Amino acid sequence: MSTLDSSMLNVALPSIMKNFSASLALTEWVVLIYLLTITIMLLVWGNLTKKYGQEKIYTTGALIFSIGSFLCFLGSGIYLLIFFRFIQALGASMMMAVGPALIKSVFPQEKLGRGLGMIGIATSLGLMSGPALSGILIRWANWRLIFLVTVPIGLLVYFFGKQTCQPRNTTSPDAQIIKHPFDSLGALLWACAISMTLIMTTHATAICCSSKADSTLFIGGICLTLVLWFVFALNELRQPYPLLPVKLFRRRFFFMAMLSGMLSFSVLFFVLLLTPFYLRAVKRLSADQTGYVMMALPLCVFFVSPIAGRLHDRIGAKIVATTGLGICLVGLLLLTSISAVTPPLQVAALLAVLGFGQAMFLSPNSAAALAGVNHQQAGVTSSLLATARNLGMLTGTALAGLLFTLTFSGLTGGLDMKDFQPEYTAQFIVSLHKSFQAAAVIAAVGVAASWWRGKTPA
Repeated sequence: MSTLDSSMLNVALPSIMKNFSASLALTEWVVLIYLLTITIMLLVWGNLTKKYGQEKIYTTGALIFSIGSFLCFLGSGIYLLIFFRFIQALGASMMMAVGPALIKSVFPQEKLGRGLGMIGIATSLGLMSGPALSGILIRWANWRLIFLVTVPIGLLVYFFGKQTCQPRNTTSPDAQIIKHPFDSLGALLWACAISMTLIMTTHATAICCSSKADSTLFIGGICLTLVLWFVFALNELRQPYPLLPVKLFRRRFFFMAMLSGMLSFSVLFFVLLLTPFYLRAVKRLSADQTGYVMMALPLCVFFVSPIAGRLHDRIGAKIVATTGLGICLVGLLLLTSISAVTPPLQVAALLAVLGFGQAMFLSPNSAAALAGVNHQQAGVTSSLLATARNLGMLTGTALAGLLFTLTFSGLTGGLDMKDFQPEYTAQFIVSLHKSFQAAAVIAAVGVAASWWRGKTPA
């Protein structure tokens, strides 16, 4: 449900920008507020599962997501739409925080990769159907309808989930709900640090401004961001029950799984954010045609994900996951060669390469992190995996928008993407190439992190 929503919205961004006459930087916040809220709240829900249980948080999240989706459909302005996306994200974060932990509670460890591979199928179904469905709705109706698609799904998940997701037998020592003080100060510092980091990233153009006051404000913001991260780290090290379980990150297999997971999704969202603009603005494709091209990526994930999960169960995560990120790197390098005359079918093929690599990486990486922790740590580990992914989406979206905007603005004398005209095609392609080259560097770091993960404890 969450991937269906995200993939539909990526295709709809150009239409939303045009409908509200908003800049690319402001339109980005329709995506960014969703990712920011999820990134902040995942750790919170992961910790609260110890108090309220995974099942209750999961089903409540489905209901809140549905309400938020319906409100997004009603949003009458860009700022109102952004606020309703915040509500929608609260529900999504509740489901995402505990989803893999529920899988771990059902599948035995030797089949955990297979279980998460099945989740990969569900994820790819959302990603695969989203672009085409969004394109059809935009072309023949209105972009607002994309938010109604997930409402009945969410309500079904809620009502059936209340019946089927019953709490486990809490007489088992391994399944007992543990109640301990919640790290509220850590949660507040985490939210402030993440938010300031995003604001500084999306408004980095201020440092290029001629205004001394703007530059001073920007530098002050950077200093405040660093202080927030320092105070957060200090608080977590002193807390008996920290929001962020620092001890887990001292295990190399765990830290590298989180780092490579974050980098892989950062790379993915460089492509998912910018490619629809390329297809709509440069290739002049309709919304539904854009959706069909974008489907190539999740289509590959659909077929490869279960295979990758089974490979993990046989040979482990290191080789499979690292190979996957290596394929992602190759796909990005190939994407830096696209031009104004590149056939859409060729673009789809390059997206399929990227999707193949992502599918090879995701299930084994998640399984490796979950396999090395006990049941009591599964909830917070699940939320950390989702946090790493969403932090990657967040940074990828913010950096892609920043790099593209800075380059395009510099080449066109200060114009924004909303001012694009066919005569600026050459400048658009250069900006796109530079953005994808930066993503390739991030992918290379991810390959190294995945290879250095070490062996997952038995």
